[in-house]
Amino acid sequence: MFRLTFSSLMAAAVAATAFLGPAQGSTARLTGEVGPGFSIEVKKGSRDLKTIKAGTYKIKVEDKASIHNFHLFGPGLNKKTGVPFKGETTWTVKLKPGKYTYQCDPHAASGMKGTFKVTK
Repeated sequence: MFRLTFSSLMAAAVAATAFLGPAQGSTARLTGEVGPGFSIEVKKGSRDLKTIKAGTYKIKVEDKASIHNFHLFGPGLNKKTGVPFKGETTWTVKLKPGKYTYQCDPHAASGMKGTFKVTK
């Protein structure tokens, strides 16, 4: 006779989650960082973001200097922090296929910017 215990149910749940991957509807996380020096980046995990699939994402913006802002724009998206803002904020964004640019507006001309591509 098979005996079902709480621990066997938990083990089955963990195994199913590992097999199926993230639940549908979950939102992937990105990180945008500007400052404190003259650097700006967008990462997925610990890697610089170069290409990502279209979808809805949460992006945690870490604005570490009051002389910079973090500005993200592309197809249907235009979000930014203010130049005097220093702190963290989280945006939920819907990325559509195309090219996206992130930059510090006051310092974009001196190269404080980057891009990533969103694919279908």
